Amino acid sequence: MIVGNIAWSGIGATDLLLLGRLGPDSVASGALCINLYTACLVFGMGLVTAASPMIAAERGRRLHSVRDIRRTVRQTLWAALALCLPVWVLLWNAEALLLAMGQDPALSEGAGEMMRGLQWALLPYLAFLALRNYISALERPMWGVVVVALALPFNLLAGWVLIFGHLGFPALGMFGAGLASSASSLFMLLGMMGVVLLDRRFRRYHLFGRLWVADWPRFAAVWRIGLPIAITLGLEVSVFNAAVFLMGLIDRASLAAHAIAIQIASLSFMVPLGIGQAATVRVGIAFGRRDTAAVRRSGWLAIAIGIGFAVFAGVLLLAIPRPLIAIFIDVADPANAQVVMLAQSFLGVAALFQIVDCAQAIAAGALRGLQDTRIPMVIAAIGYWVIGIGVGVLLAFPLGLHGVGIWWGLASGLGFVAALLTVRWALRARLDRG
Repeated sequence: MIVGNIAWSGIGATDLLLLGRLGPDSVASGALCINLYTACLVFGMGLVTAASPMIAAERGRRLHSVRDIRRTVRQTLWAALALCLPVWVLLWNAEALLLAMGQDPALSEGAGEMMRGLQWALLPYLAFLALRNYISALERPMWGVVVVALALPFNLLAGWVLIFGHLGFPALGMFGAGLASSASSLFMLLGMMGVVLLDRRFRRYHLFGRLWVADWPRFAAVWRIGLPIAITLGLEVSVFNAAVFLMGLIDRASLAAHAIAIQIASLSFMVPLGIGQAATVRVGIAFGRRDTAAVRRSGWLAIAIGIGFAVFAGVLLLAIPRPLIAIFIDVADPANAQVVMLAQSFLGVAALFQIVDCAQAIAAGALRGLQDTRIPMVIAAIGYWVIGIGVGVLLAFPLGLHGVGIWWGLASGLGFVAALLTVRWALRARLDRG
């Protein structure tokens, strides 16, 4: 799961890497586009994540259950389609949305151009993710890694061809970058469908037979469990997206530096995210078979592993910030000096909040295994949008810390959420003991 998440994050990093060859303004426009798209994507990811604890709990109750697992996967695909239809309408008007948020007109135009190609990636990626959650809940996640790993060079090639105009294709610039990502999402969906249809361990569930038949009770169950997860993830990611828009109110250098720093931090975050996903499955299986000792063991072990990684990641961000930034932009170019300086300061803050970011991601994953999703949603709303944004805006503007102040606000919000989710997990584990 960790490797699959890192590979998927690498696709987004590849897009920014290629756009960086067009200049800082293209990176800034790409950041606006990707962050708006990511807010919608992560909401959908949260919704389809409902499949993991539902399938895991069913396997805990009955190891060889087929019908109920099939029902869950099918209705998760239905839920993904239902979500995409209104979101496509929203994203089609991305330029107008960004202008309404006070963003630079030239950057908003570039972001809107990219979004016209990128928005179509939403449905195939959510369908891919639903199928990946299915095979992961069956404890066979490696095929998901293989598919996403193959998508990385595919996305790089597609971006190189469509952005710059190679192999006989026209140079499509920003639109080409979005179109390449959509093609990569379709590639991943087709690859995962091939795995499900060809591997006998997955084929016996007959997921795609009578896919069009409605199953309203299971459809409602997916939304009941998945919607709080979607809102929680949406609150977390949208607070980082709000930080992008706040950076846009400061200056272009801050926006470009934030885009680079957040991409590096996101790559690091893929590790605790994967550990949290594994915790959802392991806790969910134990929860389904009512093995309270295994529930506690799975959750606490995942949190301990995540904190160990967080310490390593924080040291790495503090030790080699410039080589990491150099992946995305030429650090030797004097024209990029301000962007590099700001990105280094942002990564310094990111290094310090690695532990709380890991803790909140894994504790949330363990709680999802217990199908405990509503209270974490409330905690996320308060932590990210009241504390995180509130402190960030206060530090950035009235107190004059600008971009660094926004990053310290993000750190404070993550710390609050991590503390409360960890306490809630501890209380649930203690109650389960009785």
